[in-house]
Amino acid sequence: MLTNGSILITGGTGSFGHAFVPLTLAKYNPRRLVILSRDEMKQWEMAKLYSGDDRVRFFIGDVRDKDRLARALNGIDYVVHAAATKIVPTAEYNPFECVKTNIIGAMNLIDACIDKGVKRVVALSTDKASSPANLYGATKLASDKLFVAGNSYSGDGNTSFGVVRYGNVMGSRGSVIPHFQSLAGKGVLPITDERMTRFMITLEQGVELVWHAFEDMVGGEIYVKKIPSMKVTDMAHAVSPDARHEVVGIRPGEKLHEQMIGYEDAANTYEYDDHYKILPAIHNWNNDPERIKNGRRVAPDFTYCSDSNTEWMSVDSLRKWLEQNRDKVGRV
Repeated sequence: MLTNGSILITGGTGSFGHAFVPLTLAKYNPRRLVILSRDEMKQWEMAKLYSGDDRVRFFIGDVRDKDRLARALNGIDYVVHAAATKIVPTAEYNPFECVKTNIIGAMNLIDACIDKGVKRVVALSTDKASSPANLYGATKLASDKLFVAGNSYSGDGNTSFGVVRYGNVMGSRGSVIPHFQSLAGKGVLPITDERMTRFMITLEQGVELVWHAFEDMVGGEIYVKKIPSMKVTDMAHAVSPDARHEVVGIRPGEKLHEQMIGYEDAANTYEYDDHYKILPAIHNWNNDPERIKNGRRVAPDFTYCSDSNTEWMSVDSLRKWLEQNRDKVGRV
């Protein structure tokens, strides 16, 4: 589907963009891949990686600016929406700015994509959008609802919207792993709570989930990949086996465990071999055979949480992954 198409990724200079761009160029050979972001220095640095590749374009812009989005979307077939204010404490202390980017920005993008005739849009979500306990999660839940409803908002248009949701990205700059690595030499690692658990996913798996959403979606689906969980204390042991753990307490708005599918969504959730799909309750789309395909409806009391997960990552497995990805951890 993406082969020879024109793709735009918002927030494309972040961790996801640094994985999505080279993998998509190699697998699909798109005609054009546009990175939209507001940080000129990050664009300058990223552009060096693709010097001489005419397929890759860079566009300074902000999802808060609807007119700029309209200009950027000229001739675009597919959009990945990765732009967000996503650091939990930052959102708690700057709520107005978080709302402007995560909610108003989503509205702007939906409108602009419909107006410009974009074919398909996949928005990145987060576990924090399920039963949100912080402002970031609340804004992403609102964003998810907007993208789902965008499918009816577009009327008889040809623009379809879908969402992918996943948890902690292993080794990304915003994850705890590079933070632990930076402190490993001091012999003490800060642990927010010894009971804390997190889902574990690689950036490559996140990219593959977006590819699958583009291929599979009808419109309004939320895709959730099946991934392992891990205790934060085990992450610390994997990084520095001999370090002492110092409990420092949970940060404002932080959850003890991650949840990607709650009880409320169970009635509209279907299971597949390597992922789940939450179907929209509006317009009876949750019973649409074209959206369900070969899915199996989950139990009425089903939840998908990091503490009750059936799959767990071991300390040795994470240590092996860290060794294999030494040059990537904390880079973006």
